[in-house]
Amino acid sequence: MKKILINKAPWQTRIALTRDGRTQNVYLSAPSTTHLERSYFKGRITKVLPGIQTAFVDIGQDKAGFLHISEIDRDLAIEKISKITQLDDSPKRPRREKLDIAKIFNEGDDVLVQVSKEPVYQKGAKLTTCFTLPGRFIVLMPNIPRIGVSKKIEDRDERNRLKELVQAKLPEGMGAIIRTSADSTDIKEIHKDINYLLGTWEAIQKGFKSADPAAKVHEDLELTLQIVRDHLDDDVEAVITDDRDNQQQISQFVKKMAPEFVDRIRYYNNPINIFDFYGIQDQIYEALQKKANLKSGGSLIIETTEAMTVVDVNTGKFVGKTNLEDTILKTNLEAAEEVVRQLRLRNIGGLIVIDFIDMATAANRHKLMRHFEKMLKEQDRFQSVVLKVSEFGLVQMTRKRSGKTLQQQLTNDCSTCRGSGHMKSIQTECFEILRNVETSILDQKPGSEIIIYLNPEMFAYITQEHYNPLLALEKMFQGKIIVESTPGLERHIFKIEKN
Repeated sequence: MKKILINKAPWQTRIALTRDGRTQNVYLSAPSTTHLERSYFKGRITKVLPGIQTAFVDIGQDKAGFLHISEIDRDLAIEKISKITQLDDSPKRPRREKLDIAKIFNEGDDVLVQVSKEPVYQKGAKLTTCFTLPGRFIVLMPNIPRIGVSKKIEDRDERNRLKELVQAKLPEGMGAIIRTSADSTDIKEIHKDINYLLGTWEAIQKGFKSADPAAKVHEDLELTLQIVRDHLDDDVEAVITDDRDNQQQISQFVKKMAPEFVDRIRYYNNPINIFDFYGIQDQIYEALQKKANLKSGGSLIIETTEAMTVVDVNTGKFVGKTNLEDTILKTNLEAAEEVVRQLRLRNIGGLIVIDFIDMATAANRHKLMRHFEKMLKEQDRFQSVVLKVSEFGLVQMTRKRSGKTLQQQLTNDCSTCRGSGHMKSIQTECFEILRNVETSILDQKPGSEIIIYLNPEMFAYITQEHYNPLLALEKMFQGKIIVESTPGLERHIFKIEKN
C-alpha cells in the first residue's frame, strides 16, 4: 500500500510518496522558491529566431521563456498567419503549408502561454500554447480536440464509455486525457470535474485580457493539494501530515473532491520528525549518491549530465545459487524495478541510457524488456518511450521531464571541483604554483623578494617534496623566495606578493 507523508514547516514543505515503506517520489517547496510549471502567463514576444523556429517570451522571470514552433497550437498559428497574409478562410490551404514562426509572431506581440518545463541549467522555462488543465479524473486540453485514455485502463468497454461521456460534455474544439482515477467512476463525478475545469479555463481567458504584459494569469493548486489531487486513490492507505492546519485544509479539499477518502487524512502527532520516523530522510540522502544498492547485493551507478543520464547495472556481491545466466537475469530484473523507482525518486527525465548486464539468451533479454516496460507502466505516471536493446546491449529510453531533479533542488556544484567530481592532484597544483612563480620573477630585479602564501597542506608538500626547485628559482632571479603557510586558504588557492 501507498502513503502520502507531509512535513510542513514555515521554511519548507516536503512531501514523500511511499510504497511498502520505500520512497517513490519526493516533492519540495519553500516560500522563497517559485514554481512555474503548469502556470499561465500573459507573455510578450521579445525575439523571433526563424533559424531555429523559436520565439523568446518575457514572462516576468530572470530569463525569457522559449516557445518552439512544435509547441504552438496549430489553429492559433493558422489564425495568426491568416491575419498577416489575408489567406482564404478555408483551412485547407494553410494547413498544407509548413508553418514558419516568423509569420506567426512579431516582437511585441502578447500571447497566452503555459510553462511546460521549469528553467534548467542555463535555459529559461519551456513554454507552450497547447494548454492543459489537470483535474481529478481528466486533464482538460482546451485547444486540442482529441480524447485520450490512460493506458492503465485496459477494459475496452470502460475505455469507450469514458470517451463517449467526456466527448458529450466537452465544448467543440476541446479535448481531454482521461486519467486512471476515472476508471468505473460515476458520470456525475466526471461531469463535475469537467465543469470545474471549464470554469477555470474561462477565468484564464478573462484574466489574459485584463492582465499586464509578463504577468501570471493562473497557477496550479498549492503543492500539498496538487499531490493529493494527483495521487489520492484506492491504493493510498493514508495521507499523513504533521501540521494540524494542513490536515484541515486537505480534509476540506478532499470533502469536495473525493469525500469517500476523508477518513484517510490523518494528523501525525509525534515529537520525532515525520521524515525521520518513516525513514524518508535517509532514503533522500541515498538518492543523492551515484550508487544505489540492490537487495541481492548488486548495484546501480547513476550519473547525470546536461544531455542524458546513464545507468550502469553491476552484479556486485551477488553470485547466485545456480548458473551465471540465471544470476544475471535475476540481477537485471531486480535492477529494472529499482531503475524505475530511482527515476521517480530522483525526478530524472530526458534521454536515459541503461547498461544492463549482458545476457546470452534472447528469451531472457525479451523477459527483461517486458518486465521493465511493465514496471514503467504500473508504477510511473510520466510518459516514457523505451527502445529495444541495442547491438551494444544498451536500453535507450526517454522520460518526460518535470521540474528540477532532486540533485538540482538539494545540492550546488562543489566550489573546488565545480561539479566535475574531480580535483587536481596536490602534485599538479604544486607544479602550477611553481610555473606561476617562474612567470612572476621574469620582471623582478635581482635581490628582490617574493612571498608565496599557501594552504597548510600545500605548504607542507612543496617544502618537503619540492624544496630544491624553489632554490633553483631563487638562483634564477638572484632573489629571495619566502613560503608562508596560511590557514583558511583552499588547497587550490595561492597568493604571490612581490616586494
